[in-house]
Amino acid sequence: MGKIRFICMFIMVACLAGCYAMRPSSGGGGQTELAEEGRRVDPADISLPFGYRIEVVATGLTFPTGVTFDEKGNVYVVEAGYSYGEVWETPRLLRVADGGLRVIAEGGENGPWTGAVRHDGAFYVAEGGELEGGRILRIADNGEITTIADHLPSRGDHHTNGPVAGRDGLIYFGIGTATNSAIVGEDNLKFGWLKRYPGFHDTACRDIRLTGENYRSKDFLKGTGEVSTGAFAPFGTATSKGQVIKGRIPCNGAVFRVNPDGGDLKLVAWGFRNPFGLAFSPDGELFVTDNGYDDRGSRPVFGAGDPLWLVKEGTWYGWPDYSAGLRLDEGNQFKPFLQEKPRLLLAEYPNHPPNPAAILPVHASADGFDFSRNESFGHRGEAFIALFGDQSPATGKSLGAVGFKVVRVDVRTGVINEFAANSGKKIGPASALESSGFERPIAARFDPSGEALYVVDFGILKETEKGAEPQRKTGVLWRITREVK
Repeated sequence: MGKIRFICMFIMVACLAGCYAMRPSSGGGGQTELAEEGRRVDPADISLPFGYRIEVVATGLTFPTGVTFDEKGNVYVVEAGYSYGEVWETPRLLRVADGGLRVIAEGGENGPWTGAVRHDGAFYVAEGGELEGGRILRIADNGEITTIADHLPSRGDHHTNGPVAGRDGLIYFGIGTATNSAIVGEDNLKFGWLKRYPGFHDTACRDIRLTGENYRSKDFLKGTGEVSTGAFAPFGTATSKGQVIKGRIPCNGAVFRVNPDGGDLKLVAWGFRNPFGLAFSPDGELFVTDNGYDDRGSRPVFGAGDPLWLVKEGTWYGWPDYSAGLRLDEGNQFKPFLQEKPRLLLAEYPNHPPNPAAILPVHASADGFDFSRNESFGHRGEAFIALFGDQSPATGKSLGAVGFKVVRVDVRTGVINEFAANSGKKIGPASALESSGFERPIAARFDPSGEALYVVDFGILKETEKGAEPQRKTGVLWRITREVK
């Protein structure tokens, strides 16, 4: 009987694997339909808990990524100026008033602008730095722009993110990694930057010692032959066992702080993959959303969720050998289908990575968030996180849509609850559901009173085998309030 049971189990696993292999990717981005004439929006197509209502604040935005407020409660929104798919526009800081938009400041071709915060009478904006490297910008009310941090290594897959202001009066922000998992490969060519900057790669924050693992691939730059590429090295550069990579500041996959007037950067923590959203809890603790690994490139990682971290100063959080506190080579959890497990890249670790406060779903793209501080809105102390939604097939196969909503997270227990999502039984962007609700929520932030939650909706972004296809002027700013208390 034992032998028969084993054979039956083997056949069942083989059938399931075969079904997975044969089924096409059906993530939300792949189902999206590009609108011919703008985008319809209707708050009635979004479901909320009893007693809450949602309304439209602004439409026609192009690639919006963040929202902030001045001392009088006026609303400002950031347009990125760049989107995956290599689409370039002008990054802008806009004031939302009387149903219209007024330009406060414009940037150059160095987007994306990924967020903004108002602090001490000025705006602070994270400039992603796809062409010239990341920056933190200070923008005065008259639109004058001053750079307080520059030459940040964010010309790759991920960018300079944030920022937020701490109780200490300093500006906190994140820098994402250049690659998916520390190996430069063909996927980075598809992102566009490898051809522009063939020598670009991830920079370590502290000295690290390598295992010497290298990954062979076609020479995608020359078009012929093969190359071997190691960790934290340019494409086509092999590394050796025991090789030490010198750390330096600024670096990739880290959170920093800087004085509002500029000066030296201070490393807060490192070992993140893409620390996109940063927010302080009512108790003054710093939390970060971290976009998990993708199943792509020379060193793909399967099934990695998006951690929500409580950030402790000086701590290493595990990238590129851990995901949410688990080592990538333990068991088969992170083993891509019909491929080898991810091989470890670091010979030794600064510390054992902590466990996350919560783990958001695989490929959900947990992005901008904020904490409820007002009992009248409810759920005080919980994090409200915008889930941008999967970007399959570019990030790996997905058998169903993931994300495209706002969730609330109890950071004490890690319990995640849906808060605002498109109505109906199916998950996905409105364009795929033939509705007029959310497309891709990318940021959630409370106004100064704490009585209204603003949700930034990036707009229509379709994913194809060739890459991303974003649609201009489809971004929306929504506002959620509580009517029954």
